[in-house]
Amino acid sequence: MTTSAPTSAASDAGQSTKRVLLAAPRGYCAGVDRAVVSVERALELYGPPVYVRKEIVHNKHVVATLEKRGAIFVEETDEVPEGATVVFSAHGVAPVVHDEAKALSLKTIDATCPLVTKVHREAVRFAGDDYDILLIGHEGHEEVVGTSGEAPENITLVESPEDVDNVEVRDPDKVVWLSQTTLSVDETMETVRRLREKFPALQDPPSDDICYATQNRQLAVKQMAEHCDLMLVVGSRNSSNSVRLVEVAIEHGARDGHLVDYADEIDESWLDGVRTVGVTSGASVPEILVRGVLDYLAERGYGDPQPVTAVEESVVFSLPKELRKDLKAAGLDDKMKHDAGSLEDAGQLH
Repeated sequence: MTTSAPTSAASDAGQSTKRVLLAAPRGYCAGVDRAVVSVERALELYGPPVYVRKEIVHNKHVVATLEKRGAIFVEETDEVPEGATVVFSAHGVAPVVHDEAKALSLKTIDATCPLVTKVHREAVRFAGDDYDILLIGHEGHEEVVGTSGEAPENITLVESPEDVDNVEVRDPDKVVWLSQTTLSVDETMETVRRLREKFPALQDPPSDDICYATQNRQLAVKQMAEHCDLMLVVGSRNSSNSVRLVEVAIEHGARDGHLVDYADEIDESWLDGVRTVGVTSGASVPEILVRGVLDYLAERGYGDPQPVTAVEESVVFSLPKELRKDLKAAGLDDKMKHDAGSLEDAGQLH
């Protein structure tokens, strides 16, 4: 259900009321929720330390909170002691990482988002049919590294529409595009349009690769942006989908936009002359951080948040099968649930 569109900031020029528009959906998507809970439940089941390869999700607060509970984050598999438990992040890993873990006799829990796994499977299938795969994404992003590792001989990375002129393929009649799941929908489709101009036989993936949560959060921002003097996006700077939300806001009419991890990063000068503030958060951001921003704005005279709902979300993913098996064997509930942790940390992640 979509709310009625808010009145524009310009139409409020004669009013003194300062207001906040609050995007819905925002924050945790199903894949992030699954990954974070996987680490929580692994700590509950096996006890600390539990190792995590890369950041489980791209959010500073989430990583710091899990570290307090006994998670140890490492960059590479060989940093994990032989025989230990390691969780693979939501962004996915290349097959070689699984091989490295096996060589070290590691107990692995694969918390890769199922939507990323879908892209991996598409890459394997098209490579098996000897297609050239044009992967739209950002070089060095963990998700791109993982997907590319599934079929390195067949995949060419395309970072932006401007890169299309330099793309070459072996057979223009056997080419398909795939994408990182956290990109700007509009920019991705512009890249696809240019690729199709160059390669008319370009095939689409079986289903949209950009994840439902990324699309829904961008849609909510698009509905709000033209009514906002300022858009505040809560998220970390290494979070691709959070960075995209700021860009989308500016592209669709917000006068200004900023990305912050915490409310105390807000520069009060950003609020000069601002009547309407839009607030949203990336898909790896716990709601407590959004509440901090709303409290900050309330202390400065902004009214109760007015929700702007683009779409209702109800997607839930089950825990990784390796973890479910061990939880059952231990007589524990294998369903998704959140560990509130200590009283100090209660609610910090969820």
